[in-house]
Amino acid sequence: MPGTTSFQVMIVDDHPLMRRGIRQLLELDSVFNVVAEAGDGQTAIELANQNDLDLILLDLNMGRMSGLDTLRALRRDGVTARIVILTVSDAASDIYAMIDAGADGYLLKDGEPEELLDSIRNSANGGDAFSERVFAYLQERESAGGANDPFSVLTERELDVLHELARGLSNKQIASVLDISEQTVKVHIRNLLRKLNVRSRVAATILFLQTRGIQ
Repeated sequence: MPGTTSFQVMIVDDHPLMRRGIRQLLELDSVFNVVAEAGDGQTAIELANQNDLDLILLDLNMGRMSGLDTLRALRRDGVTARIVILTVSDAASDIYAMIDAGADGYLLKDGEPEELLDSIRNSANGGDAFSERVFAYLQERESAGGANDPFSVLTERELDVLHELARGLSNKQIASVLDISEQTVKVHIRNLLRKLNVRSRVAATILFLQTRGIQ
């Protein structure tokens, strides 16, 4: 982030003791500034729209509104902060659902504190944040589903955005065509680049055209 070395963070977890523990962990590194905490999804959505956040740590299993529903709502609202899931669940179905919905990382709460902090810091700086078991599941899915179709890991909306990218449209034009905000377009592009393991929109477009034979 230009002009600052601090990441503005929100912690979302329905257990006060867990929120306190996560805050204390982040306070070990001066680059993190916890500016908001939420004990439920609806509060998290409201706070995300009121604060200029760089990173959201989101629990999966919460009462009233699940982490998945919260994540989807945040992305629908155009929240561009990096969102890392911090949960106890290592179920493949949960992992796939959260990543497909736009999560930038997925960490398990039983990890070593130092490793969790390193992963969170890496995500805040634009890198990956996946626990070892989670990464293994993602690799398995990529190997199984991506052998013939590398785009099988993308959500329907990400495919829509990629198709418009391949037509040469700008972010603003894509937003207009798909009736979404320009910020949301940027989030989808960031996620599809990560999932396709390419570094630029041009590389993603070339891969799309070569694979699908679109002129």
